[in-house]
Amino acid sequence: MMRRSTFITYAGLGLFGILGPILFPAYTLSIAYLWMMVLMASTWDILGGQMGYNSLGNITFFGVGMYVSAIIQIAIFYEPGVREYTSAMGAIKPEFTDQQYYWGIFLGIFGGAIAALALSLIFSTFMFGLRGPYFAIGSLGLAIAAAEITVTINYVGGASGISMPMFPGDIEFRSVFFYILCFILAVLAHLVIRGMLSTQFGLAINAIRDDEDKAEAMGLPTLIYKQIGWGVTAVFMGAIGAVAGNMAGFIDKEVAYPVPTFGIFMVAMVLLGGKGTLWGPVLGAIIFHIVKETTWTYLLGWQWVTLGLILIINIVYFQQGIMGWLQSKYPEMFGIVVDQSNINQEKKES
Repeated sequence: MMRRSTFITYAGLGLFGILGPILFPAYTLSIAYLWMMVLMASTWDILGGQMGYNSLGNITFFGVGMYVSAIIQIAIFYEPGVREYTSAMGAIKPEFTDQQYYWGIFLGIFGGAIAALALSLIFSTFMFGLRGPYFAIGSLGLAIAAAEITVTINYVGGASGISMPMFPGDIEFRSVFFYILCFILAVLAHLVIRGMLSTQFGLAINAIRDDEDKAEAMGLPTLIYKQIGWGVTAVFMGAIGAVAGNMAGFIDKEVAYPVPTFGIFMVAMVLLGGKGTLWGPVLGAIIFHIVKETTWTYLLGWQWVTLGLILIINIVYFQQGIMGWLQSKYPEMFGIVVDQSNINQEKKES
């Protein structure tokens, strides 16, 4: 049964998600990016928090989804490989009807998710032979390699990049449309992760985090669980990458594979909110994004200093994150039962 605090949290976030563009029309795209951040942080925590595999390469699936979506959106209505279109300068001005655009973007989101899932299954066959910092470095290498390979493919514009189809509707509705997509994907990601963690899957990946060798010795198919976790991450990262490419309107290596920014942000958000918790990544993403947007607006030039200070304070004083600290300080708020008799006994013995 859902606790009252959980119901209030869902109701509050739901109302904010629905009324956000109405109450804050000037910040519609900014809030859309907030939901994107929530999705990135939540999916990163599947491996990084719940399973103990700190990945720095999840941004690979973001970029793959973005480029695959671009190919699908263009190729289903224009001759594949037309250099005039894939040119960054846009030698021709392709026009899409409303129906073509909407069909293209929804097929692109689906195609980007499937392509990212397929790549995660391919990469996982050899990537999960690495553990600890080796997996983190290896996954980072995947992202860098994917970015460098992309710039050599003229079919998608190479190093010059590629222009995305123009949104056919009014400019005001454009922001609302992409906001809705980001919000829906963030909600779906959260509900899927919540459902997964409430089953045997959650227990299995926590066992992998605590001691993978013992989990394997007990007969747990650890590779399958790791592949499932990374696969779910890839699906949502590929889908949100497709949306992000259309929001940007133009994609190249820096837009599709932002390792120094989004690639690091998703890790920082989880550390801030609390690894291995359902709500930690959500809370961390909200706080991180608000601080980031505020400093970018009012403290331009000092924004990186501010974010750096947040990370330092987080690592030094709140290593378990905000949610971890709250759970240890006020366990009853989260339904955690503490045996006071054992605590009192330990105090007496000490």
